[in-house]
Amino acid sequence: MTEKIRMTNGRLQVSHQPIISYIEGDGVGRDIWKNVRLLIDSAVEKTYGGGRRIIWQELLAGKKAFDQTGEWLPAATIEGIRENLVAIKGPLETPVGGGIRSLNVALRQELDLYACVRPVRYFNGVLSPLKAPEKTDITIFRENTEDIYAGIEWEAGSRDVKRVIAFLQDQMAVKNIRFPSSSSIGIKPISKEGSRRLIRAAIDYALKHDLKRVTLVHKGNIQKFTEGGFRKWGYELAQKEYGDAIKMGRLEITDCIADNFLQQILLKPEQFDVVALTNLNGDYASDALAAQVGGIGIAPGANINYQTGHAVFEATHGTAPDIADKNQANPCSMLLSGCMMLEYIGWHEVAKAITRALERTFATGIFTADLAGERKAYSTSAFSRQVLENL
Repeated sequence: MTEKIRMTNGRLQVSHQPIISYIEGDGVGRDIWKNVRLLIDSAVEKTYGGGRRIIWQELLAGKKAFDQTGEWLPAATIEGIRENLVAIKGPLETPVGGGIRSLNVALRQELDLYACVRPVRYFNGVLSPLKAPEKTDITIFRENTEDIYAGIEWEAGSRDVKRVIAFLQDQMAVKNIRFPSSSSIGIKPISKEGSRRLIRAAIDYALKHDLKRVTLVHKGNIQKFTEGGFRKWGYELAQKEYGDAIKMGRLEITDCIADNFLQQILLKPEQFDVVALTNLNGDYASDALAAQVGGIGIAPGANINYQTGHAVFEATHGTAPDIADKNQANPCSMLLSGCMMLEYIGWHEVAKAITRALERTFATGIFTADLAGERKAYSTSAFSRQVLENL
């Protein structure tokens, strides 16, 4: 029976024919999505013998939406995801000039998708700049709605920035704006509530997956009340809500300064299991970690509100217009995000089947151009066929 996914008493209710939204994406999204959809549908069919299937519902965003509706992010798309709870999307072109700065950020803000989840692991056979990339197996929890991504800033020389600077200097006695006449000003909100819900999600994930170490990454040595608050509130939350798990040795909470973290993931990545970060630090760290295991082409991602159940799973790379419609793009970021989606709705067997098929494909030396190096490069469709055979 076809049914929408629902959240009841904190748990997702998923039928054998759930409705899931998809956004094809711009640029290489057109090449990637049709192959990813085929692989997911085939894996579901093989795993459950026809007993389950996904009912896909297309929603529009990005250039395709603008061409058809005159809007980059139609209200109907937001409402569709809000209604269906779960969606998967390809990369989106961001409009140049005024208006929406980033469609991805807009989606996260509109749906309050406060946790950006990025599991980073190595696949045998993939080229990596590290000597021992297999030691990298880290899940990033990046706060997704606050920090500088709130978009609160004023341009240098504008009337508004002059008012802000005057307020800071006259009302708040701020003395250390070195060049006030030529400064732009930005505001960095970090809240106790926003920090706690993100860190709570990271700890819950660690305990669910039998991972012991949760690390709070921050720049609290410089930004005492924002980044420092994130660290402080994280420790307080852990002691108050997870004290028993800490006493039993099931959970260990530590923290790390952001710049040191970027050093340590190169030197000793095996010391980290689950990492919780503020928005900007999480942005830097997730791409840096992806590079350690082969690149952003195999980096999956999800944006989740664990309280309401809303989740958007996405390719983490850009639209790559130089290779769009040339059947050259790597589908793995979106495919692995699809695996995260399947795990999220409780279809663990399908996610494992696809992941094993990818492992076998890489192990036999089959890669798209971004991962091939000097080896033979397979097209998007040819690579996907090999994964399909390995299912």
